[in-house]
Amino acid sequence: MTPPFDNILPRTASGFINMIIDTPKGSRNKFKYDEEAACFRLSRILPAGASFPFDFGSIPGTLAEDGDALDVLLISEAPSFPGCLVTGKLIGTISAEQTEKGKTIRNDRLLAMPVTPANPALFSDISDLPAAWLAEIEHFFISYNKIQGREYKPINRGGPKEADEALSKAEKRYKREKKQ
Repeated sequence: MTPPFDNILPRTASGFINMIIDTPKGSRNKFKYDEEAACFRLSRILPAGASFPFDFGSIPGTLAEDGDALDVLLISEAPSFPGCLVTGKLIGTISAEQTEKGKTIRNDRLLAMPVTPANPALFSDISDLPAAWLAEIEHFFISYNKIQGREYKPINRGGPKEADEALSKAEKRYKREKKQ
């Protein structure tokens, strides 16, 4: 994640996470932040019948193995909007390998629930989610990557502890890379 999000910490003082939404739930339009234009830009349009199952974004102040900020899927009933800052509670992770042009990297997806003073998290662990939702999420990422010529292979699901460990690694990677 880049300016203007550099001033947003990955974690809140109360132990939750901060995330910036780039693509809302139900959207066929994939958005990405454009540093030069200093706004969100349409990155691609998904084929008819394909849409993001939940809000998709990233955690500022992190760096994943793919070179981007750590991806997060916000499990929420209603969509937000590109650029929305959301406080959330990590509930789990879908660990996956992504292969493109013969090169395989880890490209995990963290799962989080929105949290506000009036709205506590509805779920606290990935195992609390309906199995059909998890299957839909995994199918979405497999299909989304296939359209782009990549293979996405889920290899494991983990709970909040594993999600927090992935976040800690991405925070350390970001700090290391930022110093260089």
